[in-house]
Amino acid sequence: MKNPSNQVEHHYGRENLLNAMLDALRKSGKDTTRLEPADLAPVDEFHIRGREATVELAHLTSLKPGDRVLDAGSGLGGSARYLASHFQCLVTGIDITRAYVDVANALAELTGLEEKVHFQHASALDLPFEDNAFDAVWTEHVQMNIADKRTFYGEIARVTRPGGLLLFHDIFKGDTEPIHYPVPWADDESINFLVTSDELKAVLDTLGYSIQSWEDKSQASLEWFEQVIEKLQKKGPPPLGFHLLTGDNAKSKFENQIRNLQEQRFVVVQAVAKLNESR
Repeated sequence: MKNPSNQVEHHYGRENLLNAMLDALRKSGKDTTRLEPADLAPVDEFHIRGREATVELAHLTSLKPGDRVLDAGSGLGGSARYLASHFQCLVTGIDITRAYVDVANALAELTGLEEKVHFQHASALDLPFEDNAFDAVWTEHVQMNIADKRTFYGEIARVTRPGGLLLFHDIFKGDTEPIHYPVPWADDESINFLVTSDELKAVLDTLGYSIQSWEDKSQASLEWFEQVIEKLQKKGPPPLGFHLLTGDNAKSKFENQIRNLQEQRFVVVQAVAKLNESR
């Protein structure tokens, strides 16, 4: 039987990713010895609506300097670097894909944020941190690759202090099934584990979370994908973009995202949940 974690890492892993990104940055006119976090935004926030969604989610709450934040499923670290640079948070990122972790740490150094951001290779189902270690946990487009939601969110709750926050931007099952493949997080059903919003809310409730904010971003996500496809058709892929991560079938994945959203096969949600003080 195949190990889902190995399948997920294989799906996301890319050879020579850092060199490819640096080459693309130079082609975009960037000085790779003097990078700003915003320079990396076209590729290092690998989720729907990219930097725009990261900014929206971050401003749903009042993160402050010195807050300890865990980015669970941090990818290339774009969101973590945004939180560190704009809110002066101390951010730890974990990801199951070792290649992403290596690139994320390299980019933290290139942007001068290595003192505020650190990334390590770890499973979100077995977080290598003590109880109550973080003020907030941030996660975007991660849980759809994880079958065991109870353990995923249970581990997040364990490492969050009482009264701490869970901030997430994620994809959930819609009214129509199945989804059209391939999509950016899965080429087929083997590593796709979508649940409904109500199923997720039930899990969070059992763990002692209360929903503070819940916003359906499906329409905004659809419009974003339509704009992406329009740009690809007119100009082709830019030097720096998600196609560096999605592989040769990037266009098919984006087109399927449009179909899935139009047919309500999945929904996109941004939310904040607070862990009860008395858990």
